[in-house]
Amino acid sequence: MHARQALPALVVSAIGVVFGDIGTSPLYALKEIFSGHHPIPVTPENILGVLSLVFWSIMMLVSIKYVAVIMRADNRGEGGSLALLALITERAKNAGMARVVTLLGIFAAALFYGDSMITPAISVLSAVEGLELITPALESYVLPLTGVVLTALFFVQKRGTGAVGMYFGPIMIVWFAVLGTFGILEIAENPGVLLAINPLYAVHFVATHPWLAFLALGSVVLAVTGGEALYTDMGHFGRRPIRYAWFGFVLPALVLNYFGQGALLLNDPEAIQSPFYHLAPDWALVPLVVLATLATVIASQAVISGAFSVARQAIQMGLLPRMLIVHTSGASEGQIYVPFTNWTLYFAVMALVLGFKNSSNLAAAYGIAVTGTMMIDTVLIAFVMRLLWRWNVLLVALVAGGMFVIDLAFFSANAIKIPEGGWFPIAAGLVSFTVLTTWRQGRRLLSEAISKLSIPMDAFLESIGKDVQRVSGTAVFMTSTKEGVPSALLHNLKHNQILHERVVLVTVQTTDSPTVNDMDRLYLHPMGKGFFRLVVRYGFMEDPDIPNALAQCKRFGESFDMMETSFYVSRETIVPTSSHGMVGWRSRLFATMSKNATSATDFFKIPSNRVVELGTQLVI
Repeated sequence: MHARQALPALVVSAIGVVFGDIGTSPLYALKEIFSGHHPIPVTPENILGVLSLVFWSIMMLVSIKYVAVIMRADNRGEGGSLALLALITERAKNAGMARVVTLLGIFAAALFYGDSMITPAISVLSAVEGLELITPALESYVLPLTGVVLTALFFVQKRGTGAVGMYFGPIMIVWFAVLGTFGILEIAENPGVLLAINPLYAVHFVATHPWLAFLALGSVVLAVTGGEALYTDMGHFGRRPIRYAWFGFVLPALVLNYFGQGALLLNDPEAIQSPFYHLAPDWALVPLVVLATLATVIASQAVISGAFSVARQAIQMGLLPRMLIVHTSGASEGQIYVPFTNWTLYFAVMALVLGFKNSSNLAAAYGIAVTGTMMIDTVLIAFVMRLLWRWNVLLVALVAGGMFVIDLAFFSANAIKIPEGGWFPIAAGLVSFTVLTTWRQGRRLLSEAISKLSIPMDAFLESIGKDVQRVSGTAVFMTSTKEGVPSALLHNLKHNQILHERVVLVTVQTTDSPTVNDMDRLYLHPMGKGFFRLVVRYGFMEDPDIPNALAQCKRFGESFDMMETSFYVSRETIVPTSSHGMVGWRSRLFATMSKNATSATDFFKIPSNRVVELGTQLVI
């Protein structure tokens, strides 16, 4: 997908999409460290120690862990926790190992939803708070204006990002250029701040003030939030463009800005109320607030688009019920809009803005989801090192173990902020995890129940005699399993006493790879007496299209005229109980989710005027 574009264009696009979250962290990271819920005294020693911590955290967690190591583990070009999960599951021989890995991957995806709720709220709010520095009289407008910006952002999602996406790269290039420029100007006033690049300053700060350093880690993590997005967005841009953009432009700009803020604080500790905005001269404050707001909107857009992609992957992997997915671009398959996800995020984001009221309060809620995801990514990459890369056990323990210790330190520092707001992403993650695992378990139990009611295909074919009336045309029965006779077929035969002259049983399978080659997509098996079994395979980044799949059957010598083809789908009505493998409340949750799932007709792109829906009642 990205190979056809020139490298410079991909680098510019990556700057506009991938680095929005981590690129807007200078708005609030140092401010929160020194004046947040666990403030660090603003002394020269502490400033240099904290700057050293920030610098080496970025280098260890982003540059080394994600860019150098984890980005090597792509699932045919795709990245992200679910892509990594599919990659490992495909090679996990032990069932217990596969189960642990699956649950970890699902929980990482669940934590992502908690993170995607907080990112738009804290990013836009911290940018708009710059109005307070222009004049205190504008303080009362911060929350309303933040609400207006976020509402507009979520309302335009249904129009797609293609129209405005072309401006993301240039705007973010200007943003990072401004970050670096303001940083350089302030560093020139106090070049001694560059001494903090020496890791001994971080070591000295930790050794002399261990408790302060531990508290600081809870806010230092704000400087690396969005680092995991480099891996998640790898499928859109490729490994090389992201690495070039990071090391060649984004990383230098971020480091220069953080050190510029540090130089400012060395000269004027009172600037801690907003060290980012105080870097700018008075004449540049209003344009900087506007640019910062644009940058945070772009960062929020990237997170929202990521949530749409994760939702589609989860649906394809059987972790969520079918939902409406709207393609907003005919040219780019990755540009999608998922209405349910969009509005769920919107109401959660607005609740966060109204509930927490300022970026400092939101910073207390930020970090726990990010560090949790980073810990899970480390565990998953350890499996990759051993199962795929065949690394020696000691090397895996050294590399992955070292990364895990760092992740654990950051996670522990953020855990103490749970009462102050950290509970929100945990709660959101647990709710998401419950939904994902309930649907997965429910579909497994549902498949088992359908299998028990089914009869073997061979026995059914033998029972079809000349007394069964055959009518012209083709009947396509959608079935979730490759074995047995679909219940919709049995119901149709029982009530209508007829069979079509050609009957095709279609099963859609989702593979562990992002896409499937067209030559490997279809498997057509003639079973005799006019019956065929068609297995259609899709990658977890693809959308099923049954009419298109039937059209591809021409290579097997079978053609389908839509005007002579009827599609039969079974609509299961779930009767929840507590005696079939799930507790009562989870059974009821599964039944509700199943009832509200998008119809198979819409999901599989079947012409609605050619569909016959037959109901089936199942006890779960």
